[in-house]
This record gives sequence, C-alpha cells and structure tokens, in this order.
Amino acid sequence: MKHYYLFLVIILFNSCQYFEKQVPSEKELLQKELKSINWKEVDEFPSVVDCEKIEDKTQRQQCFFEVLTQLIQEKLSIDTLSVLYPELDTIEVKVTVFPNATMQFEPQFPKDSVTYDKIKIDSILKARLVNFPKINPAIKRGIPVKTQFILPVILKVE
Repeated sequence: MKHYYLFLVIILFNSCQYFEKQVPSEKELLQKELKSINWKEVDEFPSVVDCEKIEDKTQRQQCFFEVLTQLIQEKLSIDTLSVLYPELDTIEVKVTVFPNATMQFEPQFPKDSVTYDKIKIDSILKARLVNFPKINPAIKRGIPVKTQFILPVILKVE
C-alpha cells in the first residue's frame, strides 16, 4: 500500500508539468503589439473647440482643416506677401501640431523654385501665424502625439 501511495505522489508531481502553459515572453508580446499598431493613422485628429461637438471622425477632421485654413488665410491676408510676390496666389504650409498643443508652420516650395525668397516668406509666416485658438493635439491610443499635414492656403481671392 505504501508503494501505491508513493507511486500516486510521483505521478501527481509529474502530471503537473503537463498542465503548464507556455507563457510568451514580454519582448514577444511587445513586438506583436507594435506590429499590430498602424503608425500612419491617429485615433483622433487634432481639433479646435468649434469642431469638438462633431461626432463623425472624417467630418471633425474636415472641420479642423477648414477652420485652420481660414485662420491662416485671415492672418496672411493683411500681410505683405501679396505685395512682395504678386504672382503668388497659393502657398502650401506644412503644419505641425505638437503633443503640448503648440504649432509650427513651414512654407513648402517646389524643389527647383528660386523665384521666392524662402527665408523672407518663412519669417513673415512666423511673425503672422501666432495667437491661434487652443488646438487639441491628435490622440493615438489615449496619448497626445505629434502630427504633420500640408494645407494649401489661398492668398488671393479673385
């Protein structure tokens, strides 16, 4: 009978290893999660207070772009850009919204363009494009992130 109990105890201890599951390592789980994230898109686009009440994601994005373009056009319409460069009717502006809700503006020119003084236009943009309303940064997985996009800004409306 002692041998029987001893045999059962040995089988019991050995059988526990059959129930063990392979637990994936932390690095494997992290790599799997990182591969599943689409880094090219954000969960929520940047927005302004006027667009916050819109529920649809694409409409909210469109509202933000329209409001921002209109604000930039208003700030640049009273400027010397149209006097200095009368042939310049539209300028593309790269807008960067940082996680701390600050913004940076950078004019975009064709690579072969030498007709414009890029430094002068850049300084005019930096001087004029200040004091914007509060911008809420883009959100990715609950964390504010930096976003960049290019807006075509019409300087002359005929």
